[in-house]
Amino acid sequence: MPSTPRRLLLVNGPNLNLLGVREPDIYGRETLADVETLVTRTAGESGFDVRAVQSNHEGVLLDAIHAAREDCAGIVINPGGLTHTSVVLRDALSGVSLPVAEVHISDVSSREEFRRHSFVRDVAVVHVSGEGVAGYARAVRLLIDVITGRADG
Repeated sequence: MPSTPRRLLLVNGPNLNLLGVREPDIYGRETLADVETLVTRTAGESGFDVRAVQSNHEGVLLDAIHAAREDCAGIVINPGGLTHTSVVLRDALSGVSLPVAEVHISDVSSREEFRRHSFVRDVAVVHVSGEGVAGYARAVRLLIDVITGRADG
């Protein structure tokens, strides 16, 4: 029986390339590079490596998610605005049958009404929201716990 891959896919959706400059009062001053460094370091503590993708184009994200089924053990995703609009993103995550951690830098449940619905929520086993960029590290740890059997998923 093949062993479980020791890699996570980190997916950051539209506008997350603007972290650090876009609405820093909401999203903070850390950049996308800071997020990727944090996730890589946190995953590395448990012997996992990370492949990261960010795109403002939904199809690029879908292709990366589809490819993850070949060599990843789980997906950490901040879908950005696609959280609230994309059934196809949700279906891609569901279709690859990998455990998913959904992360949001801000507390989307306390923001505008349109941000309160997530199409990703029901396919994710881990949910972290409103903890800033540090929430990515918690999401990684919780997802690895699910992957390694230390937590239910």
